[in-house]
Amino acid sequence: MRRSPWATLAVLALAQFIVVLDVTIVNVALPDIQADLNFSADSLQWVINAYTLLFGGFLLLGGRMADLLGARRVFVGGLVLFGITSLVAGLSTSPEFLIGARAVQGLGGALLSPAALAILTMTFAHGRERNIAMGVWGGLAGLGGTLGVVAGGVLVDSLSWQWVFFVNVPIVIALIALIPVFVPDVRHHVGARTFDTLGALLGTAGLMSIVYGVVRSEPRGWGSAEVIGVLTAGVALMVAFVFVERRSAAPLVPMRLFRSRALSVSGASLSLNGAAFLSMFFLTAIYLQQVRGDSALEAGVHFLPMGGAAIVGAVLASQLVQRIGTRTVQLAGAVLSVGALLWLSQADATGSYATELLPGLILFGFGIIGVGVPGQITAVSEVRPAEAGAASGVVNAMYQVGGALGLAIVTTLSISHTTSELTHGATQQHALEAGFERGLLVAALFSLANVLLTLAAPQLQPTADQLTEATAAA
Repeated sequence: MRRSPWATLAVLALAQFIVVLDVTIVNVALPDIQADLNFSADSLQWVINAYTLLFGGFLLLGGRMADLLGARRVFVGGLVLFGITSLVAGLSTSPEFLIGARAVQGLGGALLSPAALAILTMTFAHGRERNIAMGVWGGLAGLGGTLGVVAGGVLVDSLSWQWVFFVNVPIVIALIALIPVFVPDVRHHVGARTFDTLGALLGTAGLMSIVYGVVRSEPRGWGSAEVIGVLTAGVALMVAFVFVERRSAAPLVPMRLFRSRALSVSGASLSLNGAAFLSMFFLTAIYLQQVRGDSALEAGVHFLPMGGAAIVGAVLASQLVQRIGTRTVQLAGAVLSVGALLWLSQADATGSYATELLPGLILFGFGIIGVGVPGQITAVSEVRPAEAGAASGVVNAMYQVGGALGLAIVTTLSISHTTSELTHGATQQHALEAGFERGLLVAALFSLANVLLTLAAPQLQPTADQLTEATAAA
């Protein structure tokens, strides 16, 4: 049966849409989730981090499974897992239940996302049509992030927080029904049919241990046996991960890729970018509702200008890198991010949104994408064409993992400062304001480190194809 490639794209893009949507849609529901399930302040971040860590930690394995088992088969499996765990998350009655569901949901996303991208690249021949398809793919993914906060606000205010998860279920059912009709079972020849499952488990477990150790440092203290033990275990697991990857016949992360200065520097830069973005989003969503008194919908609407700025910024960045080079654009994006976070950190609960938050959100939207587009281009600029997919997977995973670790650090320091203010007699509102300010200042340090790191990145003048693929990935 002849299938329209554009109908295939529509199904794949909608699946990617809900994966990205689930990163942002949950943010505006966090205060209601915290109140309903009795989350502690330090554990609330795991609603985001459990999803992000498993998604980033298993992206590479998901891509390898798509190569070996067939992209459509893995796509369907990931979609089913994503839908089931969305239902389970909405039915959660305890913090542990919800965090576990979010973790497995992230695993589902890590299976379906690279499989969908593999189907897309095999459906469209290299050239103009693939460039258009990649642009649509990236645009809808970006739209999912932007609309997520508004959709979350509507669902929370009109129904309940559970519906930010339930909404995925009918979409997944519809997609599964459409797949046999519109999505081809495309395959290509691969080498040795081996999985590096051990590497994926070691890497993800090590990162989760390190993040958990950082989170537990706030209530327990850095010198406690629990924190030292968990951090030590995390480091040991990461060392074991590197050892396994060096010896594996089909490693998830080919260590030779890091001999490229462009990939190493850009991967680290995108990690810092992810840390700044997730931290800002998490803190500001809480601040808007718990300090300024926004409803979930109002908070979502207040984020819209940032999403709009990111979309415009992607177009501008794509044009500017051809004229002035990748490093210059990336440096400008990092500087804008620093300025935006400093601006936001000075917000006052009684101040005007238009003057105290709006300028910072718009600047941050431009800044975060100003780092992302040239960073993606630079990351794969020095690798062989045969390894471009692996390199792209590595830097995307670094972005997700950097975001999770950065959020853990920022949240821990923010809560610690809030607690300190309360013990010194500050009001609840003042203490939350102080914690918000401290958290955003730490996030600004991530972006400042990005400014310094970008100075070491090479300056490139990308091709049109590189631009399209980087914009989609960013």
